[in-house]
Amino acid sequence: MSAALAESRGVPVLWQLQISHYVEKVRWALDYKRIPHIRRTLLPGLHVVKAKRLTGDTSTVPVLTIDGRSIGDSTRIIAAIDERWPQPQLYPEDPAQRRRALELEEFFDEELGPHIRRAFYHELLPHPELVVPLFTHGQPAVTRDALRAGFPMLRVAMRRRLEISDESAAHSRAKMVAALDRLEREISASGYLVGDSFTVADLTAAALFYGVARPPEFPYPMVAVDDLPDSWREFHGSLAQRPGGQWVAQMYRRHRGQSAELTPAEAPVASRARTQTRPDPTATTSR
Repeated sequence: MSAALAESRGVPVLWQLQISHYVEKVRWALDYKRIPHIRRTLLPGLHVVKAKRLTGDTSTVPVLTIDGRSIGDSTRIIAAIDERWPQPQLYPEDPAQRRRALELEEFFDEELGPHIRRAFYHELLPHPELVVPLFTHGQPAVTRDALRAGFPMLRVAMRRRLEISDESAAHSRAKMVAALDRLEREISASGYLVGDSFTVADLTAAALFYGVARPPEFPYPMVAVDDLPDSWREFHGSLAQRPGGQWVAQMYRRHRGQSAELTPAEAPVASRARTQTRPDPTATTSR
């Protein structure tokens, strides 16, 4: 089923890069709330054009097309999702806790997200044999061949767009460590960041740190540990063994749940059902 047809039948369409941690944040929210949706994977570079065409004001993914409009930015997308499908809750009811959850979401979005991305690509872009399969998983052979051939130009563009250099990558590594320090300070006696239940704060921190914990619940392939550059493997390993890294793995085990993505054949059935019912707030979303 095409994305246009899916949307016409009331099925949300998520435009994504599979390895993007900001996309993972939105995927997790959709799956957590058991919202049937279609995913459309874009190629890097082309995703900028598609996102701009869809939203008019966003040049990156995730983008969610829903109710006749396309929304960019993971924070805005989750707010729109929660407004339409409020259960199970991601925003605390208590006003003070809600403000706290939103503050932590903003912190990790701004102080971790760009830096983990820059540090990762600084290490991996010299290795197209590792990066290209991440970008082309599930794509036909002709697409994989085309991206492989055009990768040198893509690499230059990504370094420019993400402001990647030895100095900026070192700074971003330090920011990752600082973000993990903050995460560990914020974990309460309940095991969560805000209150005694899973919120958008936990979802954001865990999703953006997925590459550190490398949880088996992550829905797409990752570079094998043994294939990672030595310096990156050692750095990641040091973070994964910390309490914050273990907390990320625990959030995935407890709350990542099963995918609510639809196959093309399932979309028409799901859209009819969704007009009659909302997701069951008592349905389990943890394994």
